[in-house]
Amino acid sequence: MKVVKIPGKGRLEIVEAPEPVADDGHVVIRPKFIGICGSDLHYLADGSCGLSVIREPLTPGHEISAVLDEDVEIDGKAVPAGTPVAIHPATFGDKLPGIEDKPEIWPNGSYFGSAQYFPHTHGGMTEKMVVRPDQLRVLPEGLSLEMAALAEPLSVGLHAINLAGDVRGRKILVSGAGPIGLLAAGALVSLGAARVDVSDILDEPLAVAKKVGAQGVFNVSTESLPANTYDMVFECSGAAPAISASFKAAAPGAVIVQVGMLLDRDVPLNLSAINGKEITYIGSFRFNDEIDQALELLAGTPALREVITQVYPVDRVADAFAVAGDPSQSSKVLVEF
Repeated sequence: MKVVKIPGKGRLEIVEAPEPVADDGHVVIRPKFIGICGSDLHYLADGSCGLSVIREPLTPGHEISAVLDEDVEIDGKAVPAGTPVAIHPATFGDKLPGIEDKPEIWPNGSYFGSAQYFPHTHGGMTEKMVVRPDQLRVLPEGLSLEMAALAEPLSVGLHAINLAGDVRGRKILVSGAGPIGLLAAGALVSLGAARVDVSDILDEPLAVAKKVGAQGVFNVSTESLPANTYDMVFECSGAAPAISASFKAAAPGAVIVQVGMLLDRDVPLNLSAINGKEITYIGSFRFNDEIDQALELLAGTPALREVITQVYPVDRVADAFAVAGDPSQSSKVLVEF
């Protein structure tokens, strides 16, 4: 079977590998669409993602839609081979007292397509893979496998939204129009926000933001955000200037959720407004069980399909990665098996 591998920095290969065999605790699936995430791009460009360094050829991909390769029982129900599914990519770690309801931050968890541990936790860019039955989510009626590949990044946005609280009737800024920011913006519109604005430094992703329902867009390379305006801010870029700008744009009493991952280094930030405006600043990491909410939202919100800008067959995976690394050309790029 075909498998995509990243052996190290700047190297991308398609290799032949034996088909996997599932033990009693796993089931074989056939991935169909796999989204390229920022972490996948880092593994290819740098040979690492944060502190996770490639030590063996890594199969990337944690944004996976698939079909079952065999019959399986899910929640006591028999589900036949060929059923379309999405995959929850996490294995949660060691439960800690006080955060029993936050498995996404329990230590020693793992994630598909990650070099955090050795052997690596290989991902979904393969013709077949094994997963646990509890990681399977049968797709809602009418939801395509293509759109279902958006469930993982949308879940990240929904987790941040759920941490922020009720968004109905709120005026909201999404800072950063990458795929997670765009999906979060579309979700916020569907969930009843009074107004959703999106900011970025490029016009191309801002055009997609309008397609998913954003009422206002700001190219912050040429214009400033309005001050003291937004009840909630979802900071999805992870860029220090954008974080500082978010605190200025937030209204008194606002909630800011940090969704974009920050590099582990000291950077200058202007957070002075956190006191005078009594801002609540919340960190958000991956997600818990929001994938179920994400699938229902995708099924009922066809505009979210606009976030998918390119789909490449696996034989053109190198082209897919090249385009995915250029936000002026792409939002979410999928690889199709």
